[in-house]
Amino acid sequence: MTGPLSSARRIILKVGSALICEDGRARADWLASLAGDVAALMTGGKNVILVSSGAIALGRAALGRVSLGKLEEKQAAAAFGQSQLVRALEAAFAPHGLPVAQALITLEDTERRRRWLNARATLETILAAGGVPVINENDTVATEEIRYGDNDRLAARVAQMLMADVLVLLSDVDGLYTGDPHRDPTARHIPVIEQLTPDHGAMARGANAKSGLGTGGMETKLAAAKIAVNAGCTTIIANGRTDEPLSALTAGARHTVIPAQLSPLDARRQWLTGNLDPEGEISIDAGAVRALRGGASLLPVGVSAVSGVFDRGAAIAICDSEKRQVAKGVTAYSAQDIASIMGLHTTAVEEKLGYRGRPAIVHRDDLVLAP
Repeated sequence: MTGPLSSARRIILKVGSALICEDGRARADWLASLAGDVAALMTGGKNVILVSSGAIALGRAALGRVSLGKLEEKQAAAAFGQSQLVRALEAAFAPHGLPVAQALITLEDTERRRRWLNARATLETILAAGGVPVINENDTVATEEIRYGDNDRLAARVAQMLMADVLVLLSDVDGLYTGDPHRDPTARHIPVIEQLTPDHGAMARGANAKSGLGTGGMETKLAAAKIAVNAGCTTIIANGRTDEPLSALTAGARHTVIPAQLSPLDARRQWLTGNLDPEGEISIDAGAVRALRGGASLLPVGVSAVSGVFDRGAAIAICDSEKRQVAKGVTAYSAQDIASIMGLHTTAVEEKLGYRGRPAIVHRDDLVLAP
Protein backbone atom coordinates (compact mmCIF):
# COMPACT_ATOMS: atom_id res chain seq x y z
CA MET A 1 0.00 0.00 0.00
CA THR A 2 1.30 3.44 -0.94
CA GLY A 3 0.07 7.01 -0.60
CA PRO A 4 -1.72 8.75 2.29
CA LEU A 5 -3.69 5.63 3.26
CA SER A 6 -0.51 3.67 3.95
CA SER A 7 0.65 5.92 6.78
CA ALA A 8 -2.80 6.86 8.11
CA ARG A 9 -3.75 5.74 11.60
CA ARG A 10 -7.37 6.81 11.33
CA ILE A 11 -9.42 7.10 8.13
CA ILE A 12 -12.85 8.67 7.57
CA LEU A 13 -14.60 7.16 4.57
CA LYS A 14 -17.59 9.02 3.16
CA VAL A 15 -19.81 7.15 0.69
CA GLY A 16 -22.38 8.95 -1.43
CA SER A 17 -25.97 7.91 -2.14
CA ALA A 18 -25.22 7.15 -5.79
CA LEU A 19 -22.82 4.42 -4.65
CA ILE A 20 -25.04 2.98 -1.93
CA CYS A 21 -28.30 2.84 -3.83
CA GLU A 22 -29.47 1.90 -7.32
CA ASP A 23 -33.11 1.72 -8.43
CA GLY A 24 -34.21 2.12 -4.82
CA ARG A 25 -32.18 -0.82 -3.52
CA ALA A 26 -28.85 -1.17 -1.79
CA ARG A 27 -25.98 -2.28 -4.06
CA ALA A 28 -25.14 -5.41 -2.05
CA ASP A 29 -22.25 -6.64 -4.19
CA TRP A 30 -20.52 -3.27 -4.16
CA LEU A 31 -21.02 -2.89 -0.42
CA ALA A 32 -19.47 -6.35 0.07
CA SER A 33 -16.40 -5.25 -1.89
CA LEU A 34 -16.15 -2.05 0.14
CA ALA A 35 -16.40 -4.04 3.37
CA GLY A 36 -13.51 -6.21 2.17
CA ASP A 37 -11.39 -3.09 1.66
CA VAL A 38 -12.29 -1.74 5.10
CA ALA A 39 -11.57 -5.09 6.74
CA ALA A 40 -8.12 -5.17 5.13
CA LEU A 41 -7.33 -1.70 6.48
CA MET A 42 -8.51 -2.66 9.95
CA THR A 43 -6.45 -5.84 9.89
CA GLY A 44 -3.49 -3.57 9.23
CA GLY A 45 -4.17 -1.75 12.49
CA LYS A 46 -6.07 1.24 11.12
CA ASN A 47 -9.31 2.74 12.43
CA VAL A 48 -11.98 3.25 9.77
CA ILE A 49 -15.11 5.32 10.31
CA LEU A 50 -17.82 5.20 7.65
CA VAL A 51 -19.98 8.24 6.94
CA SER A 52 -22.74 6.90 4.75
CA SER A 53 -25.46 8.62 2.77
CA GLY A 54 -28.32 6.69 1.27
CA ALA A 55 -31.13 6.55 3.84
CA ILE A 56 -33.41 8.96 1.97
CA ALA A 57 -32.67 7.33 -1.40
CA LEU A 58 -33.46 3.88 -0.01
CA GLY A 59 -36.63 5.03 1.73
CA ARG A 60 -38.27 6.75 -1.22
CA ALA A 61 -39.97 3.59 -2.42
CA ALA A 62 -41.85 3.23 0.87
CA LEU A 63 -43.55 6.55 0.13
CA GLY A 64 -44.29 5.53 -3.46
CA ARG A 65 -42.55 8.61 -4.85
CA VAL A 66 -39.57 9.16 -7.10
CA SER A 67 -38.96 12.75 -6.04
CA LEU A 68 -39.39 14.30 -2.62
CA GLY A 69 -40.16 18.00 -2.41
CA LYS A 70 -41.37 18.61 1.12
CA LEU A 71 -39.18 18.44 4.19
CA GLU A 72 -41.50 16.01 5.96
CA GLU A 73 -41.34 13.70 2.93
CA LYS A 74 -37.55 13.61 3.12
CA GLN A 75 -37.67 12.98 6.84
CA ALA A 76 -40.17 10.15 6.45
CA ALA A 77 -38.08 8.61 3.67
CA ALA A 78 -35.03 8.78 5.95
CA ALA A 79 -36.97 6.98 8.69
CA PHE A 80 -37.90 4.17 6.30
CA GLY A 81 -34.48 4.01 4.67
CA GLN A 82 -32.16 4.14 7.68
CA SER A 83 -32.98 0.62 8.83
CA GLN A 84 -32.51 -0.67 5.27
CA LEU A 85 -29.12 1.01 5.10
CA VAL A 86 -27.95 -0.51 8.38
CA ARG A 87 -29.17 -4.00 7.41
CA ALA A 88 -27.29 -3.77 4.12
CA LEU A 89 -24.09 -2.68 5.86
CA GLU A 90 -24.42 -5.38 8.53
CA ALA A 91 -24.74 -8.00 5.80
CA ALA A 92 -21.67 -6.62 4.03
CA PHE A 93 -19.43 -6.58 7.10
CA ALA A 94 -20.66 -9.80 8.75
CA PRO A 95 -18.39 -12.15 6.72
CA HIS A 96 -15.40 -10.28 8.15
CA GLY A 97 -16.62 -10.53 11.73
CA LEU A 98 -16.90 -6.76 12.00
CA PRO A 99 -19.85 -5.36 13.97
CA VAL A 100 -21.50 -2.23 12.61
CA ALA A 101 -22.51 0.51 15.07
CA GLN A 102 -24.93 3.17 13.89
CA ALA A 103 -24.47 6.74 15.08
CA LEU A 104 -27.03 9.34 13.98
CA ILE A 105 -25.78 12.85 14.60
CA THR A 106 -26.28 16.37 13.30
CA LEU A 107 -23.84 19.16 12.70
CA GLU A 108 -24.86 20.61 16.06
CA ASP A 109 -23.26 17.58 17.72
CA THR A 110 -19.95 18.59 16.19
CA GLU A 111 -20.29 22.32 16.87
CA ARG A 112 -21.23 22.51 20.57
CA ARG A 113 -18.32 21.56 22.82
CA ARG A 114 -20.31 19.50 25.32
CA ARG A 115 -22.06 17.48 22.63
CA TRP A 116 -18.81 17.24 20.72
CA LEU A 117 -17.16 15.61 23.75
CA ASN A 118 -20.05 13.17 24.14
CA ALA A 119 -20.03 12.19 20.47
CA ARG A 120 -16.25 11.78 20.41
CA ALA A 121 -16.25 9.60 23.53
CA THR A 122 -18.95 7.35 22.07
CA LEU A 123 -17.16 6.93 18.75
CA GLU A 124 -13.83 6.27 20.47
CA THR A 125 -15.51 3.56 22.54
CA ILE A 126 -16.93 1.91 19.41
CA LEU A 127 -13.49 1.92 17.79
CA ALA A 128 -11.85 0.48 20.91
CA ALA A 129 -14.38 -2.36 20.81
CA GLY A 130 -13.36 -3.22 17.24
CA GLY A 131 -16.55 -1.93 15.64
CA VAL A 132 -17.12 0.05 12.48
CA PRO A 133 -18.96 3.31 13.29
CA VAL A 134 -21.49 4.12 10.59
CA ILE A 135 -22.40 7.79 10.83
CA ASN A 136 -25.25 9.56 9.12
CA GLU A 137 -27.07 12.79 9.72
CA ASN A 138 -30.17 12.36 11.83
CA ASP A 139 -32.31 13.22 8.83
CA THR A 140 -35.57 12.18 10.47
CA VAL A 141 -35.44 15.16 12.84
CA ALA A 142 -32.90 17.49 11.19
CA THR A 143 -34.19 20.53 9.35
CA GLU A 144 -31.51 22.90 8.17
CA GLU A 145 -29.12 20.00 7.52
CA ILE A 146 -31.45 18.42 4.98
CA ARG A 147 -32.10 21.67 3.14
CA TYR A 148 -28.51 22.70 2.65
CA GLY A 149 -26.35 20.21 4.56
CA ASP A 150 -24.46 17.30 3.15
CA ASN A 151 -22.53 14.32 4.42
CA ASP A 152 -19.31 15.60 2.85
CA ARG A 153 -19.23 18.39 5.40
CA LEU A 154 -20.40 16.09 8.18
CA ALA A 155 -17.56 13.70 7.32
CA ALA A 156 -15.08 16.56 7.57
CA ARG A 157 -16.41 17.53 10.99
CA VAL A 158 -16.10 13.93 12.13
CA ALA A 159 -12.52 13.89 10.84
CA GLN A 160 -11.87 17.01 12.89
CA MET A 161 -13.53 15.54 15.98
CA LEU A 162 -11.61 12.24 15.85
CA MET A 163 -8.31 13.75 14.71
CA ALA A 164 -8.28 11.60 11.57
CA ASP A 165 -5.30 11.50 9.25
CA VAL A 166 -7.17 10.98 5.98
CA LEU A 167 -10.67 11.76 4.72
CA VAL A 168 -11.72 9.82 1.60
CA LEU A 169 -14.74 11.19 -0.26
CA LEU A 170 -16.06 8.45 -2.55
CA SER A 171 -18.67 9.35 -5.14
CA ASP A 172 -19.22 8.97 -8.87
CA VAL A 173 -16.43 11.40 -9.82
CA ASP A 174 -12.68 10.88 -9.74
CA GLY A 175 -11.65 14.32 -8.57
CA LEU A 176 -11.62 17.94 -9.62
CA TYR A 177 -11.29 19.05 -13.26
CA THR A 178 -10.58 22.49 -14.67
CA GLY A 179 -14.04 22.34 -16.28
CA ASP A 180 -16.93 19.97 -16.80
CA PRO A 181 -15.33 16.96 -18.55
CA HIS A 182 -18.73 15.93 -19.94
CA ARG A 183 -19.00 19.20 -21.84
CA ASP A 184 -15.46 20.42 -22.24
CA PRO A 185 -13.06 18.02 -23.98
CA THR A 186 -10.12 20.20 -22.93
CA ALA A 187 -10.93 19.95 -19.21
CA ARG A 188 -7.91 18.66 -17.27
CA HIS A 189 -7.96 16.50 -14.20
CA ILE A 190 -6.16 18.03 -11.18
CA PRO A 191 -4.30 15.30 -9.24
CA VAL A 192 -2.99 17.46 -6.38
CA ILE A 193 -4.23 20.70 -4.82
CA GLU A 194 -1.51 22.04 -2.55
CA GLN A 195 -3.64 24.99 -1.44
CA LEU A 196 -7.35 25.53 -2.05
CA THR A 197 -8.15 28.87 -3.75
CA PRO A 198 -11.28 30.59 -5.09
CA ASP A 199 -10.23 29.39 -8.54
CA HIS A 200 -10.79 25.80 -7.44
CA GLY A 201 -14.24 26.78 -6.19
CA ALA A 202 -15.05 28.24 -9.60
CA MET A 203 -13.94 25.00 -11.26
CA ALA A 204 -16.12 22.99 -8.86
CA ARG A 205 -19.21 24.99 -9.76
CA GLY A 206 -18.71 24.06 -13.38
CA ALA A 207 -17.60 20.46 -12.93
CA ASN A 208 -20.07 18.04 -11.38
CA ALA A 209 -22.02 20.80 -9.66
CA LYS A 210 -24.80 18.27 -9.02
CA SER A 211 -24.71 14.53 -9.42
CA GLY A 212 -26.71 11.41 -8.82
CA LEU A 213 -29.02 10.93 -5.86
CA GLY A 214 -27.12 12.92 -3.26
CA THR A 215 -27.33 16.50 -2.09
CA GLY A 216 -23.69 17.37 -2.72
CA GLY A 217 -21.43 17.90 -5.69
CA MET A 218 -17.81 18.89 -6.20
CA GLU A 219 -18.31 22.26 -4.54
CA THR A 220 -19.40 20.63 -1.27
CA LYS A 221 -16.44 18.27 -1.44
CA LEU A 222 -13.98 21.14 -1.65
CA ALA A 223 -15.75 22.87 1.23
CA ALA A 224 -15.36 19.66 3.24
CA ALA A 225 -11.72 19.39 2.21
CA LYS A 226 -11.06 22.88 3.54
CA ILE A 227 -12.47 21.91 6.95
CA ALA A 228 -10.51 18.67 7.03
CA VAL A 229 -7.19 20.11 5.86
CA ASN A 230 -7.38 22.88 8.45
CA ALA A 231 -7.78 20.08 11.03
CA GLY A 232 -4.62 18.36 9.79
CA CYS A 233 -6.49 15.74 7.75
CA THR A 234 -5.47 15.03 4.15
CA THR A 235 -8.48 14.75 1.81
CA ILE A 236 -8.87 12.43 -1.17
CA ILE A 237 -11.68 12.76 -3.71
CA ALA A 238 -12.07 9.53 -5.68
CA ASN A 239 -14.45 7.58 -7.88
CA GLY A 240 -16.05 4.75 -5.93
CA ARG A 241 -17.96 3.19 -8.82
CA THR A 242 -15.49 0.35 -9.20
CA ASP A 243 -15.53 -2.68 -6.94
CA GLU A 244 -12.99 -2.57 -4.10
CA PRO A 245 -12.63 1.20 -4.49
CA LEU A 246 -9.99 1.61 -1.78
CA SER A 247 -7.83 -1.12 -3.29
CA ALA A 248 -8.18 0.62 -6.64
CA LEU A 249 -7.17 3.90 -5.02
CA THR A 250 -3.99 2.47 -3.51
CA ALA A 251 -3.22 0.78 -6.83
CA GLY A 252 -3.12 4.17 -8.55
CA ALA A 253 -6.69 4.92 -9.65
CA ARG A 254 -7.18 8.55 -10.62
CA HIS A 255 -8.11 10.87 -7.78
CA THR A 256 -7.53 14.36 -6.41
CA VAL A 257 -5.61 14.76 -3.15
CA ILE A 258 -5.53 17.86 -0.96
CA PRO A 259 -2.66 17.29 1.50
CA ALA A 260 -2.72 18.69 5.02
CA GLN A 261 0.23 20.87 6.02
CA LEU A 262 0.00 19.98 9.73
CA SER A 263 -0.58 16.76 11.65
CA PRO A 264 -4.03 16.40 13.28
CA LEU A 265 -2.47 16.90 16.72
CA ASP A 266 -0.57 20.03 15.71
CA ALA A 267 -3.67 21.45 14.03
CA ARG A 268 -5.71 20.75 17.15
CA ARG A 269 -3.16 22.46 19.38
CA GLN A 270 -3.08 25.44 17.05
CA TRP A 271 -6.87 25.71 17.29
CA LEU A 272 -6.80 25.40 21.08
CA THR A 273 -4.17 28.13 21.29
CA GLY A 274 -6.07 30.67 19.25
CA ASN A 275 -9.75 29.94 19.78
CA LEU A 276 -10.45 29.24 23.44
CA ASP A 277 -11.41 31.98 25.91
CA PRO A 278 -11.37 30.47 29.42
CA GLU A 279 -14.71 30.43 31.27
CA GLY A 280 -13.19 29.35 34.57
CA GLU A 281 -9.96 28.38 36.27
CA ILE A 282 -8.49 25.44 38.16
CA SER A 283 -5.31 25.30 40.20
CA ILE A 284 -3.02 22.27 40.17
CA ASP A 285 -0.13 21.08 42.30
CA ALA A 286 3.53 20.86 41.31
CA GLY A 287 3.27 17.18 40.41
CA ALA A 288 0.43 17.84 38.00
CA VAL A 289 2.40 20.72 36.43
CA ARG A 290 5.29 18.34 35.74
CA ALA A 291 2.89 15.71 34.38
CA LEU A 292 1.26 18.16 31.95
CA ARG A 293 4.62 19.39 30.71
CA GLY A 294 5.60 15.78 30.19
CA GLY A 295 2.60 15.21 27.90
CA ALA A 296 0.10 13.71 30.37
CA SER A 297 -3.59 14.42 30.83
CA LEU A 298 -4.85 16.32 33.87
CA LEU A 299 -6.22 13.89 36.49
CA PRO A 300 -8.43 14.81 39.46
CA VAL A 301 -5.70 13.93 41.96
CA GLY A 302 -3.59 16.88 40.80
CA VAL A 303 -6.29 19.56 41.18
CA SER A 304 -6.24 21.71 44.32
CA ALA A 305 -8.85 24.42 43.62
CA VAL A 306 -11.52 25.49 41.13
CA SER A 307 -13.08 28.91 40.50
CA GLY A 308 -15.86 30.10 38.24
CA VAL A 309 -19.13 28.52 37.13
CA PHE A 310 -18.89 26.39 34.02
CA ASP A 311 -20.31 23.24 32.49
CA ARG A 312 -18.68 20.21 30.97
CA GLY A 313 -17.15 21.16 27.63
CA ALA A 314 -16.12 24.63 28.75
CA ALA A 315 -12.72 26.16 28.11
CA ILE A 316 -10.75 26.62 31.32
CA ALA A 317 -7.40 28.05 32.39
CA ILE A 318 -5.09 25.69 34.28
CA CYS A 319 -2.80 27.46 36.76
CA ASP A 320 -0.09 26.50 39.21
CA SER A 321 -0.10 27.33 42.92
CA GLU A 322 1.29 30.81 42.13
CA LYS A 323 -1.62 31.58 39.78
CA ARG A 324 0.61 31.38 36.71
CA GLN A 325 -1.20 29.89 33.71
CA VAL A 326 0.29 26.53 32.80
CA ALA A 327 -2.21 25.51 30.11
CA LYS A 328 -5.75 25.89 28.89
CA GLY A 329 -8.11 23.28 27.59
CA VAL A 330 -11.59 21.80 27.34
CA THR A 331 -12.86 20.24 30.55
CA ALA A 332 -14.68 16.91 30.78
CA TYR A 333 -16.33 17.96 34.05
CA SER A 334 -18.36 20.89 35.33
CA ALA A 335 -16.99 23.21 38.02
CA GLN A 336 -19.33 21.62 40.57
CA ASP A 337 -18.12 18.11 39.81
CA ILE A 338 -14.46 19.17 39.80
CA ALA A 339 -14.96 20.64 43.28
CA SER A 340 -16.29 17.24 44.39
CA ILE A 341 -13.53 15.08 42.95
CA MET A 342 -10.41 17.26 43.10
CA GLY A 343 -7.58 15.55 44.93
CA LEU A 344 -9.11 12.10 44.42
CA HIS A 345 -7.52 9.19 42.60
CA THR A 346 -9.37 8.12 39.47
CA THR A 347 -10.65 4.94 41.11
CA ALA A 348 -12.54 7.01 43.70
CA VAL A 349 -14.30 9.33 41.24
CA GLU A 350 -17.20 7.01 40.41
CA GLU A 351 -18.03 6.41 44.06
CA LYS A 352 -17.98 10.16 44.78
CA LEU A 353 -20.10 11.25 41.80
CA GLY A 354 -22.38 8.23 41.57
CA TYR A 355 -21.51 7.65 37.92
CA ARG A 356 -18.46 6.65 35.92
CA GLY A 357 -16.94 9.79 34.51
CA ARG A 358 -13.98 10.40 32.24
CA PRO A 359 -10.55 9.34 33.54
CA ALA A 360 -9.13 12.85 33.01
CA ILE A 361 -10.52 16.27 33.87
CA VAL A 362 -8.78 17.57 30.74
CA HIS A 363 -7.45 15.03 28.25
CA ARG A 364 -4.02 15.77 26.79
CA ASP A 365 -5.55 16.08 23.30
CA ASP A 366 -7.85 18.81 24.64
CA LEU A 367 -5.25 21.05 26.22
CA VAL A 368 -2.37 23.23 25.10
CA LEU A 369 0.53 24.36 27.25
CA ALA A 370 1.12 28.04 27.85
CA PRO A 371 4.27 29.44 26.21
